[in-house]
Amino acid sequence: MQLQKQPYTDRRQEPPELSVWWKKLSLAQKFSAGSLGKFGYELLFIRNEQGRSLAILSNQTDTVSITEDGDINGSPDIIIR
Repeated sequence: MQLQKQPYTDRRQEPPELSVWWKKLSLAQKFSAGSLGKFGYELLFIRNEQGRSLAILSNQTDTVSITEDGDINGSPDIIIR
């Protein structure tokens, strides 16, 4: 599958650390997301696939995913609508 990149509008009114999505991340995902935040990545949403959470982050040009174990995938096979 080819990743379709479309601009999105960030409607967040609070810092990511206080968002509902941030609270649902595992500790390993929080560490990985925090390190990616230095490069402009922001948490978009969390998907549950086969009983495990997959965090999706973007910096307007690139999209990455983070597994529950904190592993970062720089080219995930997902389509963001």
